[in-house]
Amino acid sequence: MIADNKANMELEKLQDVQIICPKGKKRKILKVPEKIINQSKQLTTISIPSGLVCEHSFQAFVDKNFQVRGYQMVDFELSKMEIYEGKSDISEEEVEEADDISKFTSSSLFDEIINLLRGFVDDKDILGSAILTVNGKVLYSSLPQNTLFSTMKEFEVRNEKKLVAVRRMFLELENRMTVCSNYMDLDEVNFILVLVYSPKIKLGMGNLLLRQLAKKIESLN
Repeated sequence: MIADNKANMELEKLQDVQIICPKGKKRKILKVPEKIINQSKQLTTISIPSGLVCEHSFQAFVDKNFQVRGYQMVDFELSKMEIYEGKSDISEEEVEEADDISKFTSSSLFDEIINLLRGFVDDKDILGSAILTVNGKVLYSSLPQNTLFSTMKEFEVRNEKKLVAVRRMFLELENRMTVCSNYMDLDEVNFILVLVYSPKIKLGMGNLLLRQLAKKIESLN
């Protein structure tokens, strides 16, 4: 139990990152999960929705020292903060030398998948989505922070204990939100697709929506 508590504390450790709007120059300190920043081989991209720092939507590129290396304005409106492994400051030569995961997150296919997830998630019933590696590493997430930590921990434990992987998994959280996940193999990369539903969504409907989304992602390849 003590070991589990220590692991949870490590997983949930947050770091302050100073964000400055590249257009309006307003500043705000955001707390970002330390583990997600550290696990990225490249820069971590944080997409900032309007209203979080100022009235603008933009992206910040954060390095392993929790320093912002650059910003980019966006042409679309984000509904929530997103975190994902970025591809800025990486050359074509570096992409070729990177491992399969880095190639995947640096591809146009990955961008298409993220855009599809953004269009699939709404604020009422589908609360967020994520793409994780089989050992719980975050490649993309728009999940609420506590839900993200719980989901990461679940797959980390499964990986450490070498539990048999299942095609789909369904979890009900204490707040009655439902987490549904689907193992996928796309572009020679294995990853886990995760959706989080409000208590309004029944398990059968959640499974149906997950399968529909998985088919749309497969059709992109």
